[in-house]
Amino acid sequence: MKSLSKISLLAALTLGSISAGCQQKGSLSEFKSPDAPNKQDISTASAEVQLDKLTLPAGFQIDVWAADVPNARSLAISDKGIVFVGNRQENNVYALVDENADGKADFKFTLAEDLDMPNGVAYKDGDLYVAELSRIIRFKDIENSLGNPTYEVVYDGYPTESHHGWKFISFGPDGMLYVPVGAPCNICKEENEIFASITRLDVNQANPQPEIYAHGVRNSVGFDWNPETGELWFTDNGRDMMGDDIPDCELNRVTEAGQHFGYPYWHAGTVKDPEFGDKGKSADEYIKPVAKLGAHVAPLGMRFYEGEMFPETFQNQAVIAKHGSWNRSKKSGYEVVTVSINANGEATGEDSLVSGWLDDASQEVWGRPVDVQELPDGSLLISDDMAGCIYRVTYQK
Repeated sequence: MKSLSKISLLAALTLGSISAGCQQKGSLSEFKSPDAPNKQDISTASAEVQLDKLTLPAGFQIDVWAADVPNARSLAISDKGIVFVGNRQENNVYALVDENADGKADFKFTLAEDLDMPNGVAYKDGDLYVAELSRIIRFKDIENSLGNPTYEVVYDGYPTESHHGWKFISFGPDGMLYVPVGAPCNICKEENEIFASITRLDVNQANPQPEIYAHGVRNSVGFDWNPETGELWFTDNGRDMMGDDIPDCELNRVTEAGQHFGYPYWHAGTVKDPEFGDKGKSADEYIKPVAKLGAHVAPLGMRFYEGEMFPETFQNQAVIAKHGSWNRSKKSGYEVVTVSINANGEATGEDSLVSGWLDDASQEVWGRPVDVQELPDGSLLISDDMAGCIYRVTYQK
């Protein structure tokens, strides 16, 4: 794979802070959106949710921030606070605007229709990037073109296999767009090394080519960079068909490019694969997870909390959405958790932030969290692709 140049972490973080300067941290700002045929008023829309069943720590509240957002998946936010939403099943991409800054979305713009699993969204330097199954597209100057959006193709060479083909994307502190490519199976070893990886693209090049940044990653649908170290942390979904309790899904940390995280040979650091375990190296030669998140919980979106609304103990902790199991005999997941991280970059514990989408006694599920996204005031958005809405979590002493 082609090797791409890197800029210094400090310079990249500084540039990122400058580019985000349009939105003052700690406040929501008003934004007047244009009238257009693709604009829909959702200020009075309602979602079929059961907020009274959701449990949060003392001082925290949750409400519906935006209803009528079918299959709401990955989230991204612009300088002016516009929230972009990808989806996996409806094939649309949306922009949500809270025009009066009252903490709820007022309007929904449909930016594109008939795309191919446009799960991933990322915003940088005024442009919106969307990851489809096999390509990356870009909506230039999106804040000023909500009513007349057009896109261009940045790269169209990713695999077309749909199994684990949906993608979460985000820009790293090096300015690269990071794009995972899931394994096209439950368990397999493909000759094409781009499968089961996290890649990165230099989107400023005329013909960018993906560089593999991390190997042995079965299916990551969420990652972020530790604000203190600049290291990439990512969630990874464990393999199926080994029973209810193994292997654990993972939270991983990349300390240098090119590391291998074990798939398909080893899972959760210590679980040898019954089919491929003898075809790889010993477990100690692969990178072990920094935290085991539970079997089949399907951890998707994760971000490091950097806001000022939540208690200080939340600062720089990982917030993870567990989408929930699909084939476990007793369901697991269906919650948003925080993972505590110490000064040495080690995960030291897990706590529930929001739970209650799953009724454990009846095993009935009414919602599935997908992604988390911090707003400028420090509140937290959570997308739900089952209930078709986005929640907002706030805190008050």
